[in-house]
Amino acid sequence: MNFLTGQILIFDKPLHWTSFQLVGKVRWLLCRALEQKKLKVGHAGTLDPLATGVMVICTGKATKRIEELQLGRKEYTATLQLGATTPSYDLEHEIDAHYPTEHITEERILEVLKQFTGDIQQVPPVFSACKVDGKRAYDYARKGKDVELKAKNITIDELEMLRFDAKMMEIDIRVKCSKGTYIRSLARDIGEALDSGAHLTALRRTQVGDYRVENAFKSIEDFEEWLSQQTIEKEIQ
Repeated sequence: MNFLTGQILIFDKPLHWTSFQLVGKVRWLLCRALEQKKLKVGHAGTLDPLATGVMVICTGKATKRIEELQLGRKEYTATLQLGATTPSYDLEHEIDAHYPTEHITEERILEVLKQFTGDIQQVPPVFSACKVDGKRAYDYARKGKDVELKAKNITIDELEMLRFDAKMMEIDIRVKCSKGTYIRSLARDIGEALDSGAHLTALRRTQVGDYRVENAFKSIEDFEEWLSQQTIEKEIQ
């Protein structure tokens, strides 16, 4: 196993971990195993701390493939709470407004979801890593400054409702989409299209390109145990 020549590793990112934290932990374990102080390690697509699921991590010369891997189609499952919004469109912030939901039916939801398949335009969340004048949008948002983000072209290949709880006003959806799609923004837009509001309460990425969560390391401990069983080459081949 040569991590310098390059390897692609698939992880199931834990809840509350940042993508940066996971990459840092993997790099530390690999540097220890290699008995080296430095190693190139990067990821092909950020996941929010409140999201779990597939993170593709590249090592060594395989980091040159990150841009290519980021172009792979993504698949997510998500839970949306209807009738309420938050500034970040998820549970990072508290609810800032409530909306009526009595008019929402399963049939209406299914009709609305059809509006969001194919090539569409989507405005990213202000609490996101999108750059505005050289800074991340969330840097402005967290300081209470107004941020204006432009709509971007994205593609949603598949959008399926998996569950509708009429009592709790929750829906579970499965989304297959292009790079650059924000499921938080999709939740916001679905809520608005229902003449109500919505925000994410759970998000899981199940696939990136050809890599599925079923084949990922389930925890950093699983990876550490696997790593201890490998024969590791310490020079570039």
